[in-house]
Amino acid sequence: MSLNRSEQLIHDYLLKCPEERRHWQELVKREAADQPDLHVAAAALDRELWRYFQERAEVAEPFRSFARREGGARTSMRGLAEFLLRLWVPPPAKPKPSRLPFEP
Repeated sequence: MSLNRSEQLIHDYLLKCPEERRHWQELVKREAADQPDLHVAAAALDRELWRYFQERAEVAEPFRSFARREGGARTSMRGLAEFLLRLWVPPPAKPKPSRLPFEP
């Protein structure tokens, strides 16, 4: 999977900051549990990740310098949202095939 530069920045930041990573793991798992359709969950996480990026750009490096250099135009976080869902949410269980009752 290919992430854009903004998504990659968040991903790298989460790898370096265990507390932030735990927060996002819980948020991703909660969103997936609340919304069984993972496409809808990814859309919601896309919005949350963008808000997070904007908040971090106000107060923390390397987000601040990235935002200064690249500008503040909205960037999709959908790829990262889908990646985090695949990474931290177990796939849905496949239904077991129905078995016919035993006939002598």
